[in-house]
Amino acid sequence: MSEEGTLRLDVWLWRARFFKTRALSTAHVKGHGVRLSHMGQTRKTDKPGTSVNIGDVVTFGKAGRIYSVQVLDLGDRRGPAEEARALYRPLETDP
Repeated sequence: MSEEGTLRLDVWLWRARFFKTRALSTAHVKGHGVRLSHMGQTRKTDKPGTSVNIGDVVTFGKAGRIYSVQVLDLGDRRGPAEEARALYRPLETDP
C-alpha cells in the first residue's frame, strides 16, 4: 500500500469502500461536499480532485449518518473490505 504522496478525494472514498462506484463518490463530493482537515486546518470542499494525504480527517454525511475518519493509508487499488478498512480509522462524532 502507499506510504507517501497524495490521492484524489473521490478516488480515496471509493477505494475505502464508502461508495460502490467512483462516479457515485464524485457525485457525492460535488453535490454534498466533504469536510477535510489537513494539518489542523478544516475546510469544506465540493471538488472531487482535492488532494487527500495520510493523517487527514475526512468528514461527510451519507444515508443519514455522519462519517468522520482519519486517513491511515491511500491504498493502491480498490480491494476487499478488509483491505479497505485498513485505509482509515473511524473517529468519534457527536450525536
